[in-house]
Amino acid sequence: MMTTRIAADPPKRSTILPPERPAIVHVTAPAQTTMPRVLIVEDNPDLAFGLRTGLEIEGYEVSIADNGESGLQRALTWRPDLVMLDLMLPGMDGYRVLRQLRDSGSDVPVLILTARGEEADKVLGFRLGADDYVTKPCGVLELLARVGALLRRSRAAEHRAAPGGAESIERFGAVEINPASRTVAKGGTAVALSPKEFDLLLALVRRRGAVASRVELLREVWGHRVEVMTRTVDIHIAELRRKLEDDPSEPRHILTVWKAGYRLET
Repeated sequence: MMTTRIAADPPKRSTILPPERPAIVHVTAPAQTTMPRVLIVEDNPDLAFGLRTGLEIEGYEVSIADNGESGLQRALTWRPDLVMLDLMLPGMDGYRVLRQLRDSGSDVPVLILTARGEEADKVLGFRLGADDYVTKPCGVLELLARVGALLRRSRAAEHRAAPGGAESIERFGAVEINPASRTVAKGGTAVALSPKEFDLLLALVRRRGAVASRVELLREVWGHRVEVMTRTVDIHIAELRRKLEDDPSEPRHILTVWKAGYRLET
């Protein structure tokens, strides 16, 4: 049986989710009173149309921007629940869109969907605040599952931060974590973490020193139900060490357990 996949940008034709066979995808959109909004920032019109078709079939409200400037403006004014962002855009590229979006104070989940698959590209994307990074070509089912997982995690974080859902402040070393406000400080100085960096840090803290495998962290933080792109965890761990450890090359708190995963030493 042929598997539907999202192709890299060239050639310029739609290769995903043919309209005549929409029933092949059955990924349930997160339940809420209104349709979740997804903004697609993609300059390939055929690919954008295919993505829109698949998302709308699954119950999402979708808007498309075909360049970086309009994508950033739409993200700030339309207030989507998730942004699906290409990197190679005319004018303002995806990295600049992401940087300015985060600099504006927005913590909307951002899923980068791009043909650029080098590790350096992924590291830069995560450092600028991306929540997930998907390389074309990829399967539609996997992409929709990642969208759903990001939205579930975002909604769960909002629930924990709501009145009545507050959690106690966590500490290790000179680091203080406030789950209610989703803020982190080191030695009294605020430390800026991306949404996924914060979720990953909390996942380690809540284990009280127990080891968490990469697969467990992928499932808990990213919502992935299969072993996909375990380097995602490694990249985020490296960023947490860079921001929170006194010497990232010799971490005292965020520790690697050989062939097992990671744990937090308080």
